[in-house]
Amino acid sequence: MGVKTEKAGTAEGVKPRSVRVVLMALMIAMLLAMLDNMIIGTAMPTIVGELGGLEHLSWVVTAYTLATAASTPIWGKLGDMYGRKGSFLTSIVIFLIGSALSGMAQDMGQLIGFRAVQGLGAGGLMVGVMAIIGDLVPPRERGKYQGMMAGVMALAMIGGPLVGGTITDHMGWRWSFYINLPLGAVALAMVTAVLHLPPKEKVRARIDYLGAALLTVAITSTVLLTTWGGTEYAWGSAEILTLTAVGVLSTAAFLFAETRAAEPIMPLHIFRSRNFTLMSVIGFLTGFAMFGGVLYLPLFQQSVQGASATNSGLLLLPLLLSMMAVSLVAGRVTTNSGKYKVFPIAGGALMVIGLYLLATMDTGTTRLVSGLYMAVLGAGLGFLMQITMLVAQNSVEMKDMGVASSSATLFRTLGGSFGVALMGSLFTTRVQDTMTDRLGEAGAHAAGGSAQLDAASLAKLPEAVREAYQHAVAAGTHSAFLLGAAVAVLGFAAAWFVKEVPLRGAGPTPAEGSGDDAPAAPAPRQEAVAH
Repeated sequence: MGVKTEKAGTAEGVKPRSVRVVLMALMIAMLLAMLDNMIIGTAMPTIVGELGGLEHLSWVVTAYTLATAASTPIWGKLGDMYGRKGSFLTSIVIFLIGSALSGMAQDMGQLIGFRAVQGLGAGGLMVGVMAIIGDLVPPRERGKYQGMMAGVMALAMIGGPLVGGTITDHMGWRWSFYINLPLGAVALAMVTAVLHLPPKEKVRARIDYLGAALLTVAITSTVLLTTWGGTEYAWGSAEILTLTAVGVLSTAAFLFAETRAAEPIMPLHIFRSRNFTLMSVIGFLTGFAMFGGVLYLPLFQQSVQGASATNSGLLLLPLLLSMMAVSLVAGRVTTNSGKYKVFPIAGGALMVIGLYLLATMDTGTTRLVSGLYMAVLGAGLGFLMQITMLVAQNSVEMKDMGVASSSATLFRTLGGSFGVALMGSLFTTRVQDTMTDRLGEAGAHAAGGSAQLDAASLAKLPEAVREAYQHAVAAGTHSAFLLGAAVAVLGFAAAWFVKEVPLRGAGPTPAEGSGDDAPAAPAPRQEAVAH
């Protein structure tokens, strides 16, 4: 059975059942990237216990994040130039090689290096999924499948910590990496067998090596700045100021180089579209709020409400179920009506309200109340998560689908990096200040010098210290979520400027290409086949 669709987005002849087979293969690959970090998080204490190198612990995560962020735009451009299927399969293979090597690591240095290899592959997984969906399913029809993507995200966030804990306890931490191999093999086999995209025209393209190098430096310095600022180094330290200068200069040099490159790694003309630029901004702000919220909600419930760390994934269930349900409804409405502007506005409003409500939590807040607050935030994220990518892809020409997908993914990743760093710095400072206010100068060190303790460690503290620490964590999360709400206001404001450009569907419709009001010429008919 075949699926025929135009490269420009013609829905004629699309067989939903066949498309779902292809999407299932893509979702398995997407699950690989999302599940990995969730599983590894629960295994880290055991890894450090065996390999040592506690002082380098943060680099296990940072190396992966850096490699993912830096390689994301490059994978997108390679897919545009040489074909998406080949680049996507290559990224899966690299990810699996990194996973196997990480499982065989003999010391922390090796693990950090192999995690970077894994991150290089992960950079192409998410971009590949989004860009192939952009090729295969017209924007007007894409909303039908949003529930699948939201469901994968929920499964990773809920199941990751549970699976990670079970694997580590019964099979050893190395299987936290080896578990990727059978999943990856299934994804490779399915994508190879069922996905057949039209081959790219052979062109003599020049790879933008200078742009790729400058972008890598800019992203690396930015991620390190947000990761180290306020934790490893003070914000005013020479190291942070140097990273800031390198980030600014490399970004300026990158923008200049892109105006001169024959095949720019990130064509700046895509930002001429108002909707694409707005979706990049909203995606950045959504990442800021989402990653910060997902990090500090379990911390609050463990430290203040006494929940078990083992069930940390289940604590996010109200947020994730709400996000999945709303994303599914928004996708269906978008497909049926072709309208989408109301969703970024509604999502921005609910995100502001949800974060503000979470900021009001204190030591007396029940799990039911915090669950209701999480559901509000989840609804806001559900309106925003997939719509931002859909509108961004609809705002560019098909030849730029890869770089549009990678740019949107990159901005969300960078937003998450900024969110975790800034909210984390504010949280830590507030916890230490509150402990000092309640217990005196020794208060900041009364909890062992840590701003983050699990329920088991908390139970060992003297009652007075434990009570002070619970109030300090409540104060810290109040400040962190209040910052998130303030940032979310910017996203809500930006959503009002989105222009309702008809989604590409069954025939030629106005679409954003070189400008917001430019009608798109009918694209040449090409076939994408799913057996």
